[in-house]
Order: sequence, then structure tokens, then C-alpha cells
Amino acid sequence: MPGERRDPAAGFVVWLEGLPGAGKSTLGRNVAAELSRRGLRPEILDGEEVRKTFFPELGFSRKDREAQARRVSRLARLLADHGTAVVVAMITPYETSRQAARAAFGDRFVEVWLSCPLEVCEKRDPGGIYRRSHEGGVPKMTGVDDPFEEPLNPDLTVETSGRDVAACTRAILDHLSGRGLLDAIPA
Repeated sequence: MPGERRDPAAGFVVWLEGLPGAGKSTLGRNVAAELSRRGLRPEILDGEEVRKTFFPELGFSRKDREAQARRVSRLARLLADHGTAVVVAMITPYETSRQAARAAFGDRFVEVWLSCPLEVCEKRDPGGIYRRSHEGGVPKMTGVDDPFEEPLNPDLTVETSGRDVAACTRAILDHLSGRGLLDAIPA
């Protein structure tokens, strides 16, 4: 019903992180579609789209990447506090940014590292970004000339190089269910 607010405790954030080409956007869309099918109103915050739409002034320095993560975390918090199931799909290369996001949500935060070897991501090459990076057209490319710090304690690690999208999506949904975040929602 329009204007009806869900219990704020029902909102949560699934934060998908990994190298470009690891599957964040694809899995984000699939997880959100499944949450919608189960009766939730999910919102996807794709790091690239949020940057283009809301924060185009940010570059790719460490300072700007951390600012991007803080801003996305704040947007996610506003949505989750209104009962939304938020799916963030963002590289998030620095552990400090991931820990700050986790601190903002407590047990309503699920950090999912989409682990995928750089060589596989480069073969997938979303939008030709790796090719452009190797040609010198993309400075500070995560995983190439800017680090991606492996997450220290993600809630879930999903290896995306050897699994299909459906299996990866199921792993994420099973984890959400196991955490009780999908309780009282029909499967």
C-alpha cells in the first residue's frame, strides 16, 4: 500500500564487492529480482550508476573511492531504515571502507565478496575497461595498478569464476535466509 512503512528492522543491506568483472551488477540484479519475487521491495545501488548519477565529481583516487563508499553507505542506510532490502554492487577495494559500511548497519549488513581471479575478470572485460586500462586509458584501475584489498572477514565468499549465475544467486539467498533476514517471507 502506498505510504505504508515496513518495520525498520526488516531492512537490510547486501554489499556485493569484488573486482570489475567479478559479477557484482549481474548478481545484484538477480538477487534483487528474487527478493522482489519473495515480496520485498529491493533497491539496487550499483556503484557505477550511483557515481554517474549522483556523484560525478568523484574521481578514482583512494580519497574519492572512500568518499563514494561513505555516500553509498549513507544512501543504503536511509533505504534500509525504511524497511528496504538494499543490494549494493560496488567494487569497494579498501577494507577501511567495507568496515565503515559494516559499522553503520550492524547485523543488518551482509558483506559478500565475489571472488574471481583477475585473469577471468580481464577475459570478461565489462565494457572494455581492462583493455582500455592496458592501453593506458584508465588510470588507477582496480586490480591492475590500484589495489583491491582482499576482504578480511566477509560474511560470505562466492567464487564466481566456476559457478553459473543461478548457483551464485542461490548461495547469496541461502545465506540471507540462514541469517534470518528472509524470515516470514515466502520462498
